[in-house]
Amino acid sequence: MISRRALMGTAAATFAAAATLAVSPRARAAGDLRVLNWQGYGTDEAWALEAFKKKTGLTVVHDYFNSEQEMLTKLRTSPGAYDVVLINSTYTQQASGEGLIQPIDTSKITNFSTLLPAMRDSVYLNTDGKTYGIAWVWGMTGIAFNADTVKPAPTSVEVLWDPKFAGRVCLRDDAIEVVSFAAIATGQDMNHPKDLDKIKAKLMALKPQVKTFWASEDEWNKFFAAKQFDVSTYWSGSAARSKTNSKLPVGFMIPSEGGIGWFDGLSIAKGAPNADGAAAFIDYMVSPDFYYEWATKIGAPASANLKANATLPDSDVGKQIHGDAEAIKRLTYMAPLSDQERQAYGDLWSEVKTALAQ
Repeated sequence: MISRRALMGTAAATFAAAATLAVSPRARAAGDLRVLNWQGYGTDEAWALEAFKKKTGLTVVHDYFNSEQEMLTKLRTSPGAYDVVLINSTYTQQASGEGLIQPIDTSKITNFSTLLPAMRDSVYLNTDGKTYGIAWVWGMTGIAFNADTVKPAPTSVEVLWDPKFAGRVCLRDDAIEVVSFAAIATGQDMNHPKDLDKIKAKLMALKPQVKTFWASEDEWNKFFAAKQFDVSTYWSGSAARSKTNSKLPVGFMIPSEGGIGWFDGLSIAKGAPNADGAAAFIDYMVSPDFYYEWATKIGAPASANLKANATLPDSDVGKQIHGDAEAIKRLTYMAPLSDQERQAYGDLWSEVKTALAQ
């Protein structure tokens, strides 16, 4: 849904290094709480861990993953090593189905009632009346553009195919994302398109358009600052940070045809040595106190907590982007995919990307 998961760009390494040491999962000390997440993605902020330790006496130690598959592998191969794990909602059902995470006693999450019902109660996070993930943050993937040079502001996904921007388009190198945009552009179900031949043809038509591909927020910012492209697929929270923190003239829009919505949840690993501490940490992570500091100091995706979002000043760029009710209506949220679908999208994108690069 860094990748988005390299969410903080160059800030990730700085804050992560200050916040925690990634040590062997088996080398945990008494009083430790072990968290598995993307590096630099909120839970390892030094000031947050200090505040949590002062409140609970628990020292939070992180271990990191670089893909959802690696996250699942770590949970499978190291049972009892982790307490809290960050899981994109499209993988929560798989993790619970494999017995990698455990049901959460939501009475221990004091902020539970103020979470967005559409995410809090989603079937992606809840199975058979049990909650396996607490909705944490969400965001949108749409089209970013150079507000100084792209006028008027685009409103359609077809801007990616507009001959006016030949050689000035940038895409994230991600199979599911590019297939989703091509599905949107061809009027298909973003998550489960039926006509992959049409999607392949639509993506092949980008050959005169694409200048380069990006993989991280930091890389995107460098390409943008160097004027390598005019329009690009991008994440909403990243667009807000690029504009606010990097002072880049970034415009952002969700196409009239639709955009991609995603949300992440925090879960408790099966056999967590400190399940109560895990619940307390999750409760802190979804609290307005944590979110305000994260959003205003660093820049963050939108919180799933209505009260947390309300604490931000109206001038906050992220609040403005994520507060666009009409744009939100145009979103289709990422759904769980089968292994066969992921393989098909990956194979298709590999073939298309090779052709685009020739």
